[in-house]
Amino acid sequence: MLTVRRGRRLVPSGTATPAHACSSWVYIGRVSPTPLTDDRVTASRPRVFVTRDLPGDALERLAQHVDVDVWPYERPPTQDELVTGATGCRGLITMLTETVGDDVLDVAPDLAVVANMAVGFDNIDVDACAARGVVVANTPGVLAQTTAELTIALMLAATRRIVEAADAVKQGRWPDWHPGWMLGQDVDGATLGIVGMGDIGRRVADIARGLGMDVIHHNRSSGVPLDDLLRTSDVVSLHCPLTPATHHLIGARELALMKPTAVLVNMARGDVVDTDALVTALRERTIFGAGLDVTPEEPLPTDHPLLGLPNCTVLPHIGSASVRTRSTMANLVVDNVLAVLDGNAPLTPVPGSA
Repeated sequence: MLTVRRGRRLVPSGTATPAHACSSWVYIGRVSPTPLTDDRVTASRPRVFVTRDLPGDALERLAQHVDVDVWPYERPPTQDELVTGATGCRGLITMLTETVGDDVLDVAPDLAVVANMAVGFDNIDVDACAARGVVVANTPGVLAQTTAELTIALMLAATRRIVEAADAVKQGRWPDWHPGWMLGQDVDGATLGIVGMGDIGRRVADIARGLGMDVIHHNRSSGVPLDDLLRTSDVVSLHCPLTPATHHLIGARELALMKPTAVLVNMARGDVVDTDALVTALRERTIFGAGLDVTPEEPLPTDHPLLGLPNCTVLPHIGSASVRTRSTMANLVVDNVLAVLDGNAPLTPVPGSA
């Protein structure tokens, strides 16, 4: 069992501690039969703050080289708690739930690296980091296949109404067999339009072709115009980063261009889609359905309109959630931190980083 230490007390990872507690949680490793003393932590070593316990043995590897403070709760730290944890650290390992900007950078003047455990990095002010010589790294590539597989799963769930049909069974609404009940859309021979043809988009395209789909794509610098893709596609799959240019890229006008038999899959970021417009389109059946692994709010409130729509499948941002992939991501963020603290370039720097 992993342990963290708060002050002189050992606390098993995941153990409830007072909500106001936020001073210093030091990762120790495996539970020891003998209480650990303060001399086990070397003050002269650089300190790294990690905003969540990591799967696998990545934290143990990190703790062999640096002193590690780990946020001990499953919930993300608040911004004030993030600032407190980051104070004076040399390295910072973050998730998408943390925002790293001037307030964090101000309290860590010796910060050398921010390693984000995600492909996206819209939660980090890369320009502010670069201005202070702080390297930013992410985890591209390693989660592409896993996320692509979930994209296909969401596509099939939406086109074949899988969740809607499963709910009917659970709720006692399973009628006698009828040829017109719970009809979906075929993907064989259908056109898949991919918006954002990066690592994940290319993997999705490979799998989709194996299912007999025709694939077109739209990028800033290649592929077909977005409007043409929307008019042509039977499934539109979003894999673009969230930027000012892609915020609400898919709104009421774009949804109106789609076929009434078409499905929208969003694996990018929630704010790439205008949620109010999507709710209207799904409600009025101007598109057939949607599959979402990302939403504007995460977690999504249980009374959100999206969750009341039978033709919308919403997942809790689990695109990379496999044992192998998350362990690989954890090891990559640790490798990035150790490389920078050792005076080398990170393995996967973010474009524009220092």
